[in-house]
Amino acid sequence: MTISMAEIDRMIAKYPRIELIHLPTPLRKLANVTADLGGPDIYIKRDDLTGMAFGGNKSRKLEFILPDMIAKKADVVVTWAGLQSNWAMQTAAAAVRFGIRPILVLFKTYDLPAERDGNILLDYILGADVRIREAVKGKLVRLEDALAAVEEVADEERRKGRHPYIVPIGGSMPLGSMDLPLGAISYVNAYREMLAQTRALGFEPDFVVHSTGSGATQAGLVLGAKALTPKVRVVGISVSDFKDSFGREVLAIAEATERALDLATDVRAADVIVHDEYIREGYGIVNKDVADVIRMMFIREGIVLDPVYTSKAFIGLLDLIRRGDIPRSAKVVFFHTGGTPALFPNKHKLVEYLK
Repeated sequence: MTISMAEIDRMIAKYPRIELIHLPTPLRKLANVTADLGGPDIYIKRDDLTGMAFGGNKSRKLEFILPDMIAKKADVVVTWAGLQSNWAMQTAAAAVRFGIRPILVLFKTYDLPAERDGNILLDYILGADVRIREAVKGKLVRLEDALAAVEEVADEERRKGRHPYIVPIGGSMPLGSMDLPLGAISYVNAYREMLAQTRALGFEPDFVVHSTGSGATQAGLVLGAKALTPKVRVVGISVSDFKDSFGREVLAIAEATERALDLATDVRAADVIVHDEYIREGYGIVNKDVADVIRMMFIREGIVLDPVYTSKAFIGLLDLIRRGDIPRSAKVVFFHTGGTPALFPNKHKLVEYLK
């Protein structure tokens, strides 16, 4: 059942939000890339320009998560992620503005030195308490291990008389102190924002393509599409997990979001489209295809992709077009979800591949 934008707005307005970022983010056509490919018409939604720190999709989520931290009287926020995590840095940037001390448990899931570069440098400038742990390369840390690590840190803080708020990686699955899928709610709102922009340009997309890592962004976009434009296909390009297990996680977040918003969209497994063939060597591992697509987009469109998320998603988009899964007659919106500070600690690999 299709509902109106006004109804979506009313549902989302039930949840407190603190304005941290500049919205709406720009939407524009990738004219050169579209011409180079001979179609489809590709538009880019610039969520790398949200405006807090270096931008990115995580700051949309934090607009909804931060009020929950404040309502629960948190004076410390504890979260986990990979070493060069944009999520962790964005969480720290949002928290310190409101006097909440960030503790970041960062796992070395790819072979980079733990030096002050990229997001680690920004974490340091923000004064975040960074705890670095070793992990299996090319894989996301098991949820059980991550939760155990952050609970240990939170217990330390409680013994000191503090009030920690545990927020899951990416602000995705309701876990720890976050009872509701607040991150996904923000991306239902983002879908609504994007749709208003495309309609103003005289079209609705056939496909929405994005990188997917912790699940909330995809869950929110899927639910937004299901509620407002059921024929639109939301395609997630996984950067970390295989599609079967990850698809179930996205569906679970979408179902939780459906309940939270009181939406009768009946989201199903078939609505969650995940491609895992572009993970290649593993999460966060840069290869020649990544380097080449970053160069191509910078030269052809003046847009910088990141080496962990959006580069692999754009590789996936180009391949889906070339093999006919996305027709040349289609209209596509690609969400740029940010993460560009990770370019700099990967500089040696990028230069090596681009020689």
